[in-house]
Amino acid sequence: MTETQASTFKTKLLRPADPGKDGSWAFLVLPKAASDKLPRRGRTSVEGTINGYPFQATLDPDGQLSHWLKVNKELQEAATASPGDTVAVQVSPADPEPEPQLPDDLQEALATSPAAKTTWEDTTTIARLDWIHWIESAKQAKTRKRRVDNACAMLASGKMRVCCFDQSGFYSKSLSAPKAKD
Repeated sequence: MTETQASTFKTKLLRPADPGKDGSWAFLVLPKAASDKLPRRGRTSVEGTINGYPFQATLDPDGQLSHWLKVNKELQEAATASPGDTVAVQVSPADPEPEPQLPDDLQEALATSPAAKTTWEDTTTIARLDWIHWIESAKQAKTRKRRVDNACAMLASGKMRVCCFDQSGFYSKSLSAPKAKD
């Protein structure tokens, strides 16, 4: 972890109001000062610790010019933390930015379009992260499918970056931290 870029803070581990099918996860929101030290307002990868236990993860924007972290059950157990606890957190930008996990639907679409796949492979890791973020921020399945199709068409035409997408969620509110359960 790069000490000069590391942020250390304490924050409450929160339980999501709507955890979906897997109700075992929790989340925390970074203080804006910690988020400001990160290289971007959109999704960004970090390495850090929670209660001294190391982790590597990709933070999501919270729509308030900061970030939030999903904390799965395994990380909660390893850090001896439960929702409602105040946890000690240290984060710094991951260097280098790890390659993002390619969603199955995008991977399948790229496999059917050699031109799109070539452009995809020629983009930067950050650009690929933005494409994935744009696709995953769709709220409905039909919107997500349309975005996958559009991404392949744009990539096939040589477009290397998705445009007109508010990566921070601040202006469109398309991205935000989960609502916490009271």
